[in-house]
This record gives sequence, C-alpha cells and structure tokens, in this order.
Amino acid sequence: VQLQASGGGSVQAGGSLRLSCVISGVTLEHYNIGWFRRAPGKEREGVSFSTNIGERTYYADSVKGRFTISRDNAKNTVYLQMSSLKPEDTAVYYCAALWGAKYFDDVASAQGLEWEYWGQGTLVTVSS
Repeated sequence: VQLQASGGGSVQAGGSLRLSCVISGVTLEHYNIGWFRRAPGKEREGVSFSTNIGERTYYADSVKGRFTISRDNAKNTVYLQMSSLKPEDTAVYYCAALWGAKYFDDVASAQGLEWEYWGQGTLVTVSS
C-alpha cells in the first residue's frame, strides 16, 4: 500500500494550495482518510478527516471554514483544499488511511485511532 502526497509549496498568507494524496494497493472507498500535520517543534495534529461511509467530514477548529477535504474514489485520490492560509499553517502535511470499519465521529476520536497507512508528507510554508 502506498500513499503519495503532493501539492505542498510556499505561499504568502491569504493564499491557497491544494494537496493531493494518491492511494495505491487498496480501494479508497473502503477506507477512512485523514490529513495530519506536524509543525516545527510541535506534535503531530489531525487536520481533517473523511469517513468512507456517508463521507462525513471533520475539521480541526484551527482550519474550519478554510480547509476542505474531498475524495475521488474513482481516482483513488483524496484532496485537501486549503484557503486563507496563515503562517501558523506551516507544517509537513501527511495523508493517512484507516480501514473503513474503524469508527470515529470527531477529530479527537479520529486522532486517537491507529492509522494504518501513511504518506511521506508534503511541506507547506506560509509566509507573512
């Protein structure tokens, strides 16, 4: 199983980026998807999550209203559209996949699960 994240880069505050994560080796529609990030000197945090059933979405308070998670099951690809970026969004962003039978109903419970597969990370740098 491989998750290949891309789309990171450098942008000024207020700008936008779209991250992509192409998944191979499993069928995306059977999996929950999460985007996490790790900022310099900080612990990894969950940013956004999408369930495979019902495609429920959840967002960390820090990104709510600015980030949008989506999936294209036909392309086995998930996206994270990031708008109104802030310097505090600077981090390495990781996509992760979790078998769809694992249940969560908010960001905290999603973060507490053991995500099975991880991408390699893509760096987002937001300058002020």
